[in-house]
Amino acid sequence: MATDARPVVLSTIQRGLLRTGLWRPHLPTRPAALPPIAAGRAAYLHPLALYTLGGQLTNLSRYRGKVVLVNLWASWCPPCLAEMPGLQALYQKTDTAKVAFVLISLDENPSRARALLKRRSYTLPVFFPAAPLPAPFDSPSIPSTVILAPDGQLADRHDGMADYDTPEFRAALEKLADD
Repeated sequence: MATDARPVVLSTIQRGLLRTGLWRPHLPTRPAALPPIAAGRAAYLHPLALYTLGGQLTNLSRYRGKVVLVNLWASWCPPCLAEMPGLQALYQKTDTAKVAFVLISLDENPSRARALLKRRSYTLPVFFPAAPLPAPFDSPSIPSTVILAPDGQLADRHDGMADYDTPEFRAALEKLADD
C-alpha cells in the first residue's frame, strides 16, 4: 500500500511546482524545424497498432488529417501523473475535430491505468500499445509527448513533465491545425 502512495505524493509535489511556475519547461509554441521522420515518411506510415480501453484494436492512421498529440505515460510515473490534470484541461478546451489526443499507457497491467482514469475522472482517450513502439514514439523516458502535423510529419516533441494547459501551447496546436 505504501508503494502505491509514493507516485501520488511525488506527483502532487511536482504538479505544485508546475502550477507555481517554479518548474517551467519550454514547450513548443510553434512547429519546430525538425528533420522529417524516416526521410520524409509520415508517422502514419509507420505501423502504430493500439488497443483501446475496451480492448479493441485500432491504429494511429485513423487520425490522419488532424494534429495529433501523443503522450506516453504510466500510472506508476510521478511526473506523468503530475502533468495529467493539465492534459485533461487542454483536452476539454481543444476542438477535437482538429486535434486528436492519443495517450498511450505503458503500464504492464492495463487495469492499473483504467483504475487511475476512473479514480481521477479523466476522460482523455487512452490506449495501450499492441506492439513495440516505432520511431518517433519509442522514447527512453516518460512522460514524452510527440506532436504530429495533419500530414503525419513530426511537428515537435517534448520529453519530460510539462503543463500543457497554457494559452500559448493551445494556440500553437490550433495554428498547426489551420496551416
